[in-house]
Amino acid sequence: MGEVDPAYFQQPEHRPKLEIVQAQGIPLIDLSELTSNDPSQQPSETLVEEIRNACRDWGFFQVVNHGVPLETRQRIMAASKEFFAQPLDEKRKVRRDEKRVLGYYDTEHTKNVRDWKEVFDLTVEDPTFVTASYHPDDQEVDEWHNQWPDFPPHLRGACEEYARAVEKLAFKLMELIALSLGLRADRFEDFFKDQTSFVRLNHYPPCPVPHLALGVGRHKDAGALTVLAQDDVGGLEVKRKSDGQWVWASPTPDAYIINVWSNEAYESVEHRVMVNSERERFSIPFFFNPSHYTVVEPLEELVSNESPAKYKAYNWGKFLLTRKASNFKKLDVENIQISHFRVPELADALEGALKLN
Repeated sequence: MGEVDPAYFQQPEHRPKLEIVQAQGIPLIDLSELTSNDPSQQPSETLVEEIRNACRDWGFFQVVNHGVPLETRQRIMAASKEFFAQPLDEKRKVRRDEKRVLGYYDTEHTKNVRDWKEVFDLTVEDPTFVTASYHPDDQEVDEWHNQWPDFPPHLRGACEEYARAVEKLAFKLMELIALSLGLRADRFEDFFKDQTSFVRLNHYPPCPVPHLALGVGRHKDAGALTVLAQDDVGGLEVKRKSDGQWVWASPTPDAYIINVWSNEAYESVEHRVMVNSERERFSIPFFFNPSHYTVVEPLEELVSNESPAKYKAYNWGKFLLTRKASNFKKLDVENIQISHFRVPELADALEGALKLN
């Protein structure tokens, strides 16, 4: 116990329970009808309804027959394991910092508690264009560039191949979500022309205090969509909407876990990652994010006098930059959240979705 830094310890009310509650009924959606070679094929009403119910009731679901080649996933997972198996000094040669925000990192915090993990981040677009400052009046644009280690030499190719394959899946899912909201399929497409999406390689080493620490503390993802690949060890827990119970999301072979963007109509599910005292765990989330100049605000098609907006508009790039800055220092307050833009007096009014504009 004395060898573990207390910075990893969760507050008593947030510590994991080692007895696992298996999640029952997490939607498992088959996308095989979208993976044909016919570009004119439209999704069935049944599929759209499955997406609608999963987003509304869970904010979280799994997909199979998704079109991402298994070999592509296996290559990036194998390369990830090779990278993290290196000595710490080697990994830190591509360590990220406040100026180079992509690469390796091992001191990340969630809600000001250190996570029991190490990560490697890369953007889908290289370079990725981002706002240079979180000050509202500063319109300067900066560039983020990926850092690549010397070893393993095939890591870059594996990551770039994987990113493009999952990007296609993310666009398909956004089309389905748009249809499920009664919108045209390509309603969200323009918001991702200069996307700020990124891929993260996660490694969770065995932890001697799994009752005190978490691989990632409780949180909701901030982007439009998260597409998660995980290994067979498991560790992901989601907070069930119906009763607030933390439940274990068991891995399904060759499935991807999808977490939708928080927006009240389709609310992102709060989740966390438990650690294992005996086995290491690997996972690869793809965070599908819009362009830095996107203004996030309610969709005009889904807001009315009867259903007014619940959120103030905000600039995605400023929001993203503020979140990134908090990775490099522990804050005295909670990191910025989408909930901070909520309009209190309209808390129960919106029956629509947030918009990227």
